[in-house]
Amino acid sequence: MGKLGKQTWIFENQVYINETATVAGPMEAQGPLSETFDITFDDLHCHEDNWEKAERKILQQSIQTCIQKARLQTDQIDLMLSGDLLNQNVTSNYAARTLSIPILNMFGACSTSMETLAVASALVDAGFVNNAIAATSSHNATAERQFRYPTEYGGQKPATATTTITGGGSALVSQKPSTIRVEAATIGKVMDYQMGDPFDMGSAMVPAAYDTIKTHLADMGRSPDDYDLIVTGDLSSIGSPILKDMMKEDGINIDDVHNDCGLMIYNSDQPVFAGGSGTACSAVVTYGHIVSELRKGRLNRVLIAATGSLHSPTMIQQKETMPSIAHGVVLTREELS
Repeated sequence: MGKLGKQTWIFENQVYINETATVAGPMEAQGPLSETFDITFDDLHCHEDNWEKAERKILQQSIQTCIQKARLQTDQIDLMLSGDLLNQNVTSNYAARTLSIPILNMFGACSTSMETLAVASALVDAGFVNNAIAATSSHNATAERQFRYPTEYGGQKPATATTTITGGGSALVSQKPSTIRVEAATIGKVMDYQMGDPFDMGSAMVPAAYDTIKTHLADMGRSPDDYDLIVTGDLSSIGSPILKDMMKEDGINIDDVHNDCGLMIYNSDQPVFAGGSGTACSAVVTYGHIVSELRKGRLNRVLIAATGSLHSPTMIQQKETMPSIAHGVVLTREELS
């Protein structure tokens, strides 16, 4: 593994995504990317007793489906890197208890999908791991209960709010050649826009996305034209225009190649306020839609900058602002000989 600048890793030993799997909830299954999901559920309980068990089932099924699609057995997986939004990463821990795979728990809020993928790729590149699973999940009702108000409370939300998606996404990473190579990763810094409204995370996460994308392009010596798509995690309809304007102020125009996972996953007429968010937002879009487009040759090089707001309910109650982070990973299409 090599390094460019201060924050970008280059994977020199040909690291690949061999398989992916996505599981989605009812609202996501009604969206424009429904055909890219491996498994969907028609209710938030996912046939379980409570929402936390439902989220656990979603994560576990995405991991098991990914392993099965790769025609491997669970005991052939050397390491699982996983994270979620719940306290103490209980979704990942309880899933790992059942799967019996060595695990490194990770937390970057909604940036966790690319954090796990970046670290998994680094470990594979360095030879510490042969087969790694990078996974994450989120659930609308579990997140609402922990970060805002229980769903039964019926609290009103402003238009700037985002909707935590219900879903789980997993990727199998190894040095076995495939059509999708993990080329590089840019590790983000914690940034703070001095915002304290948990119902406007899109705006709060903009500076992290801006810093990571700008740093990545400088480290790699590239421009937005070198990418077919530069996608952010969940800036929503509020944060995405701000990001474009900030980039233009630095002479970088990403208008033609930028999209946001939180906007891609839902139809414009769905009741999701400013768009989607959640740990699984960038995961299910990347491991479903984007991976599919890369395999079909409709995309050749993509930068996914997953964004995360690093606040907690306690910090908000103490009138703290909301720091954020973004981790970027580059996926490229490879022609197999």
